[in-house]
Amino acid sequence: MWRKLFLTLVLAAGGAPDAFGAPPAAAPQEILVPLSEEQIRAAGVETQPVEAETGAGEIVVPGVVTVPPQQLRVVAAPAAGLVETLLVAPDEDVKEGDPIATLRSSELVEAQRAFLHAVSDADLATEKLRRDEQLFKEHIIAERRLIITRAEAVQARATLEERGQILTLSGMSEADVAQLRKDRKLASALLVRAPISGTILQRHGTTGERVQASAPLVTIARLDPIWVNLQAPLGRVAALGSVDRVLLPSIDLAGRLIRVGHTVDQATQSVTAVAEFHPGKSSLRPGQALQAILRVKGADASQWRVSADAVASYLNHSWVFVRSPQGFRAVPVTLVSETPQFASVQGELAVGQRVAVHGLLTLLAELAKTESP
Repeated sequence: MWRKLFLTLVLAAGGAPDAFGAPPAAAPQEILVPLSEEQIRAAGVETQPVEAETGAGEIVVPGVVTVPPQQLRVVAAPAAGLVETLLVAPDEDVKEGDPIATLRSSELVEAQRAFLHAVSDADLATEKLRRDEQLFKEHIIAERRLIITRAEAVQARATLEERGQILTLSGMSEADVAQLRKDRKLASALLVRAPISGTILQRHGTTGERVQASAPLVTIARLDPIWVNLQAPLGRVAALGSVDRVLLPSIDLAGRLIRVGHTVDQATQSVTAVAEFHPGKSSLRPGQALQAILRVKGADASQWRVSADAVASYLNHSWVFVRSPQGFRAVPVTLVSETPQFASVQGELAVGQRVAVHGLLTLLAELAKTESP
C-alpha cells in the first residue's frame, strides 16, 4: 500500500514527479536517515541482503496478439450481386486460389456483353484495316482514308483491352476471359478465390445477401510470423534498447523485439512495443491477451538484484534504503528491470549489504523530514 501513499509525502516535500518521469539535471546523492533500533523495530522495518546479478534482468509486461498488417487481406465482392454461397468458415485454413464464395451478378453479365461487343468491333476494325491497306497498295483509295482506318483499329483494340481489364477486376481470371472470347457464352455466376494462403479470421457477408461492389466478404490472414503488441511502462522504455529476447511463458515461445513506439498512451502512461514470433504449432491466436517477459542485458555498471518491494520512488528517482549503524542510508539507484518479485538495479551497492523491504512508508516519511528546510 505504501506505493500508493508515497505520493502524498512527495507532494508535501514539494517535489511531485513530472508527468513523464523526467529526471532532474543534477544527479542525486545518498541521504542519511537516522533511526534508533527502537524506532526501526516499532516501524516494523525488515531487511534482505543485496545479491550480485549476472547482468541480465527481466521486465514483465502485458500484451495482445495481433496480425502484421502486411499479412492481412480483405476479400471483397468484385461486382454487385447476390451472395449465392460462402464456402469457408472462420478459423479455416485456405490456400491461394481456393474458392471462397460464389456470386450471381447482373453487372458481370453486362460486363461480358460489353466485352464481346468490343471483340466484334476490334475484329471488324482489323479486317477493315487489312482491306484498306490492300486498296491503298493498288492506288484505289487515298492515304488519308488509310490513316483514319488505322486510328479506328487502334481505338477498337484499346476498347477491347479496357473491357478485358474490367472483367479481370470483376473477378474473372485471364483463362476465363480467353474462354469467353472463344465460346461467347455469358455466365451470371462468379467464383471468388483466395488471394493468399492463410486462415479465415472473419466472415463479413452471409449467404443470400445482396452486396455492392467492393463489399467485404471475408478476412484472410497469414499467421506466421505474428506480432504481440506489448504495453511497456514509460519508466522502463530506456531499458527496451537492451532487450535481447522476448519470452511468452504461458506457451513457452521466444521471439524478438522489432519496434518501440514513440507515443505514450495518456490513460496508462505506457508505450507500445512490438515483438515478433514464429508460432509454428503453438496456440498463439489473434486477439489473445497474455504476459511477456523481456530479457534485458545488463550494462557495464555493477548490477544488483533486490526485492521489488525494496525500491521506492521519491523526487523523480528510484531509491533503496541500506542498513547502517546510524539507521539507514537512502541510496539512489537506476531501475533496469522489474518483475513482481525482484528488481534489477544499478548503483553504489555491495554484496552483503541489507536493504529495507518492509516499513518503507516510515523511511520515506523520515526522508521527507530530513530533506525539509
